[in-house]
Amino acid sequence: MRQLIVQTFVTLDGVMQAPGGPGEDDDGGFAYGGWSVNYWDEQMGQVMGEATSRPFAMVLGRRTYDIMAAYWPDAPEEQGARVFNEATKYVASRGRPRLEWSNSVLLEGDAAEAIAALKQEDGPELQVHGSANLIQTLLRHNLVDQYRLWVFPVVIGSGKRLFADGTIPAGLKLVDSTVSTTGVVMGTWEPAGELVTGSFG
Repeated sequence: MRQLIVQTFVTLDGVMQAPGGPGEDDDGGFAYGGWSVNYWDEQMGQVMGEATSRPFAMVLGRRTYDIMAAYWPDAPEEQGARVFNEATKYVASRGRPRLEWSNSVLLEGDAAEAIAALKQEDGPELQVHGSANLIQTLLRHNLVDQYRLWVFPVVIGSGKRLFADGTIPAGLKLVDSTVSTTGVVMGTWEPAGELVTGSFG
């Protein structure tokens, strides 16, 4: 049994679109690409290094795959290129793209069914990077085992959100957290069953 982990950067108001730079994803006229860049510090690099130091595979939507495949094969080793290039990349796509990045595998048929089947296999943890649209499918089918979220101290107001309309209400449990020198909250949450409401009255 393999754990599926959503590992992503989000703004304080939940936007996860284009954290890495202008033009990364300008769907909907999004004009704030690169909102995470100026908050990076040494501590964040260490946490990222720990997350990629153990074996992992990636589950990616087509758009995120294309963004990463355009960058990592030629990226410098000191930026951590080797671990991403060597990891298996499982790609959810409605089309039949040519997947030329090393160790890339197209998920056939229904994405949720294919990923549920992957989770039943033996192997390293499955990390979802970016892939906002794919994450909505994973949420609807209750396939996420853990969220590793880096919450940046910015608000944008519009853009693709991690927990978009249609998210199933649920409780979460914080299992780890640390804060960067720049105010980025790096937390790890796990599902904790159904949302339980109450009253102070």
